[in-house]
Amino acid sequence: MNYYDTSGKGILYIVATPIGNLEDITFRAARILNDVDIVAAEDTRHSRKLLSHLGISKPLTSYFDHNKDLKGSYIIQKLTEGLSVALISDAGTPCISDPGFQLVRDAVAAGIRVVPIPGPSAFLAALSASGLRTDSFTFEGFLPNRQGKRRAKLIALKEEHRLLIFYESPNRLLASMTDMLEVLGDRRVVVAREVTKVHEEFLRGALSEIIARLNIRQIKGEVLILVSPAIREVKAEDFSFHDLLAKYLTSQKLSLKDAVQRVTLETGVKRSKIYEEALRIIKR
Repeated sequence: MNYYDTSGKGILYIVATPIGNLEDITFRAARILNDVDIVAAEDTRHSRKLLSHLGISKPLTSYFDHNKDLKGSYIIQKLTEGLSVALISDAGTPCISDPGFQLVRDAVAAGIRVVPIPGPSAFLAALSASGLRTDSFTFEGFLPNRQGKRRAKLIALKEEHRLLIFYESPNRLLASMTDMLEVLGDRRVVVAREVTKVHEEFLRGALSEIIARLNIRQIKGEVLILVSPAIREVKAEDFSFHDLLAKYLTSQKLSLKDAVQRVTLETGVKRSKIYEEALRIIKR
């Protein structure tokens, strides 16, 4: 397999790596890491352990938030010269809540082919095992460190009718969840900790319940918080879901499925009732 395109430029591979369990590396990811010329890693010391485990010896260069401009130029230059590069993060899929997107953007601008090598992702793994509805969600990354900005962010998300997913550090977990309880209300949440690792744990329940459980123990490791969406109460006298549904089906020309899903999330009306009304509108 060639690791350069027809223009003679190298290919930038975005390679997902295990988030804890090394057995989660894919055959394709291991092959790409073995065959490229350079591996660009968030932390070369951490990534060298992974490569050693795979029996791979490759030149490593660091690429992280504080050197992304300097190292980004270096990597683009190497790609332009025809060398192939694999970008990896410390764990999971690169470019998710890290500066990898800037390297991809610059590579695309330089006419360099970018190839994703899919694999582990912490928030998707947690989502799949959460037991919460997964048909519509928004990934928000880390909340701000400072309480004022954190609460402002939560206020902006208060009426969001999709599942909310956050990364959080263990030392800020209780503070963030307390703010969530005060701003969002006592919603159902799932706290996923150390996903795929030895001490993997899922805590499920209302925010107030999880906060009480966390107050009497110490939390370590990587943490995700999944928060159920806002449910809008519908009053017959001041809201008609029919008008909203008709707008989505006609003026916005959404598909039947998408229109029904959106109105269900925004109004809290039973899906079966909305679906029945949607069919009636379409048959007119």
